[in-house]
Amino acid sequence: MLYIELIKLWDEAVRAIDSRDWQGALTKLNQITEHNGRTMFVVASTHIALGQVDLAIKALDQVIAKDSCLAVGFFQRSAVHMMANRLEEALADCIWAQKFMRENPVIDYKQLGLRYKMYSWQVLYNAAAVHSRQQQWDKAREILTAASQERGAGRSNLIDVALEAISRREVLEPLLVPEGEVFRPRKQEVDQLKPRDFLGQAKVTRIFTLYSCFKSCLEINYKMQNSIIIKYMTFKHKRMSFCLFVF
Repeated sequence: MLYIELIKLWDEAVRAIDSRDWQGALTKLNQITEHNGRTMFVVASTHIALGQVDLAIKALDQVIAKDSCLAVGFFQRSAVHMMANRLEEALADCIWAQKFMRENPVIDYKQLGLRYKMYSWQVLYNAAAVHSRQQQWDKAREILTAASQERGAGRSNLIDVALEAISRREVLEPLLVPEGEVFRPRKQEVDQLKPRDFLGQAKVTRIFTLYSCFKSCLEINYKMQNSIIIKYMTFKHKRMSFCLFVF
């Protein structure tokens, strides 16, 4: 598959997602014959939006197979595994996501085309959510307490609410990349899909017809015949002088 074809279908799928046309996006994505990790992430996000959990897991499996160090791939799959009640797999994904964050408090995926910042406290939150589903309340509280010490936007309020839920023995819902936030092709690559006009457009200054050309020739001939070209020449010879008019 030509790379330009992949970019075109990828861009069309993203535009459909922006319009919340999930089925239309999936139709475009299914036409891609050679996916990369980022386009497969888009496929997974589309399946999640459509409630197709098993298909989303399969797509995320391919994301990680193509990019085994993509922390956000493990993070997303941990949440979807929880949706499918695959708790051991979900916890393992949280561990891998934390590992590939490499002790960074945050990873900004903007340069890769995903307008999303993933914080380490979010990974810990999902781990606590797994333990809450296993009814391991003390372990869930311990992890949430550790998450409260991490830096990151939106942390304080969500962690406090989660701690209160754990004290009431309530199961926590997993965190996901927000719906509609997907990897997008680079703007420069999308711009190259647009047709370019290297020569520019011809500018019409005047349109001549056969009649107008013939008419112009007659007018020029008429003016030449009726114009008087006067050449005044003065000759002096001794005491004589005269003017010569040439018609």
